Amino acid sequence: MIKVENLSYSFPQKDLYNNISFTLENGKHCAFIGASGTGKSTLIDIIMKPDDYMYDGKIIIDPSCRIGYVSQFSQEEKTKDITVFDYIAEEFVRIQTEMNDICTQMETASDLEPLLERYQETLDAFSAIGGDDYESNITKRLGVAGLGKHENQLLTNLSGGEFKLIQVIKEMITNPNLIIMDEPDVFLDFEHLNGLKNLINSHKGTMLVITHNRYLLHHCFDKIIHLEGTELQEFDGRFIDYNFNLLQTKIELQEIVTAQEAEIERNRDMVDRLRFAATYYFDPSRGNTLNARVSLLERLEARKIKAPFVDIRQPKIHFPEVNMDIENADETAESAPVLKVNDYSVAFEETLLEHVNFEIGAHDKVALIGPNGTGKTTLLRDIYANKKDSIEIAEGVNTAFVSQLQGEMLNESNTVLDEFQESLFETRDEISSYLAAYGFEESTLNQKIAALSGGEKNLLQLAKICAGNANLLLLDEPTSHLDTYSQIALEEAIAEYNGAVLMISHDFYTIANCVDYVLLIEDKTIRKMSTRKFRKMIYENHFDKDYLENELKKKQLETRIAVALKNTDFTLAKTLCEDLEAVNKLL
Repeated sequence: MIKVENLSYSFPQKDLYNNISFTLENGKHCAFIGASGTGKSTLIDIIMKPDDYMYDGKIIIDPSCRIGYVSQFSQEEKTKDITVFDYIAEEFVRIQTEMNDICTQMETASDLEPLLERYQETLDAFSAIGGDDYESNITKRLGVAGLGKHENQLLTNLSGGEFKLIQVIKEMITNPNLIIMDEPDVFLDFEHLNGLKNLINSHKGTMLVITHNRYLLHHCFDKIIHLEGTELQEFDGRFIDYNFNLLQTKIELQEIVTAQEAEIERNRDMVDRLRFAATYYFDPSRGNTLNARVSLLERLEARKIKAPFVDIRQPKIHFPEVNMDIENADETAESAPVLKVNDYSVAFEETLLEHVNFEIGAHDKVALIGPNGTGKTTLLRDIYANKKDSIEIAEGVNTAFVSQLQGEMLNESNTVLDEFQESLFETRDEISSYLAAYGFEESTLNQKIAALSGGEKNLLQLAKICAGNANLLLLDEPTSHLDTYSQIALEEAIAEYNGAVLMISHDFYTIANCVDYVLLIEDKTIRKMSTRKFRKMIYENHFDKDYLENELKKKQLETRIAVALKNTDFTLAKTLCEDLEAVNKLL
């Protein structure tokens, strides 16, 4: 379907690709993954509009290939005053109207031949996109996505998540040869994410999907393309097998590297001894031996293993160590709530939340969950603003906010350097050193924030928070746009943080891995639920009954393998890897 050969492309301040090649075969469902800012969306744009770019290499696409595209940002069409069915059927109706116009012209035309030819071409185009039974196909796709009752609803009445699924259906329904989607899962709640999974798995054509969502990665794809550090590799198989393949490679290479380093160290010691001897004893043979040993050492160091896809770039997110000095006459600082919400209500055109009550403790890690459009972000913003009588934040509590609207917390006209010089650091070297831990290279400092990827902007928001002294973090979809490895780093940072966290998230991997309990929005109010009960509820709805137990085994084995590698116990690591392979097969 697509063949990319030795493609290289650079921005003025950044090399994106260095002689990358891959093939996308007909019928494959391919996940396109990689760290934030590596150029995944740019590569998609080059494939779709190659004439707009100056690049080296070849992009070979069949000229007859029809491409459907779903952007991560296209929400403006939601304002159209038409029904869901009519929106999806627009292309079919357009072609039908064209055929009717041709028939009308035939009634009075003296020369029918050109009109008959046009009619046949139009009819062929209608058949190519599945026009003969498009109405039933639309109904069927809406059912697959769990939106069967929305067929006659107006677009303007849909939530953002519902409209995203409608856009996916609209692209699928015309039977393109290839569908490209750029993070279609961003901000989808659990039910809509499951609908997207069903749509992807029911589609018979070729797909190329940029995604960081672990649920989709584990259940939707049979090919992986991984872009990392200007280089690319492709893997035929599932994401879980790809990760296992990386882990096996890491064990093998680390064993080689350990042996290499031991050999290099042995030769360094020998060079030092020979150099010492040559200093005190004049003997040409000693000098020759020294030179030979130095040459051998140089060759050993030059041949050291380089494995760019084994040590994946992962940010080191570390929230500040905070002092929970909360003033409350009736309670100790340890037990005092940092946040109280009492009889909170909010409404726009209709009531979203009413008579909501809950407390957050000084060290609680809490997820606020619920369907799209139920008032989660509004509540979080009201807590951050702290201007309502129904919201009480304890004295001594400093809040920090990560916004879905990244330009709200970042000045996008700033460079990265400007953003951190204004309030957090004094020198460029301090900023460079600090941001290096988050994966930002020196050349990135002079880039405008507006030019960064969505994942990079989220990492910058997190970096700003980590440089402060907040002891209550309000995080609105913090994993959105983050690559998989950055999501894991964020989960670890939240789990280790000694302050309080209230986080909106639709990523149930993140919720299950790092929160103490959830606040679930149901019927315009909020109820507290343990993480264990939440995990059981989610897994029962979407997975086999043993999935949760096997996921836990998988995580425990991966942790044990990491410890074994740290201790250079390669025999144990390989044994545990065999156990992990058996668990992966169950998943």
